[in-house]
Amino acid sequence: MRYEVRERLFAVGEDYWIEDEQGHKAFLVDGKAMRLRDTFELKGPDGRVLIDIHEKMFALRDTMVIERGDEALAKIKRKRLSLLRNHYRVELVDGTELDVSGKILDREFVVEYDGEMLAHISRRWLRVRDTYGVDVIREDADPALLIAIAVCVIHLAEKERGDD
Repeated sequence: MRYEVRERLFAVGEDYWIEDEQGHKAFLVDGKAMRLRDTFELKGPDGRVLIDIHEKMFALRDTMVIERGDEALAKIKRKRLSLLRNHYRVELVDGTELDVSGKILDREFVVEYDGEMLAHISRRWLRVRDTYGVDVIREDADPALLIAIAVCVIHLAEKERGDD
């Protein structure tokens, strides 16, 4: 399943829809302004909060936390010993680790588990300016979680570059 994401999605305090392949509104990213930490909510088309995304306070390195309800799902941070600046590690609460690598700021990267691609994020498929796609490869993958991961790594990469 492929989702279309508008580029301005990551402006905290603004809301943007993510559409599915048929052009239906699938998710709403609600950027929360006026908070001490960067915060987003990923909502379903009915307005129900599916995933909370926020910056971890008092972390040595920039870290984003993904939660569903009051339960933590994952922590995301740049890989410590990576020679590539665009390499992030996603630590799921069950101990599973996902790797995110590629040209994050160019919106050309992949999310992998143990060498198997789970999602591919790319601008190449779309002709609309300031838009990119999130292609969820595996049918058993959680699209909301993979979209939340994309939101986090792009936000972290832009923050590291100084775009916040």
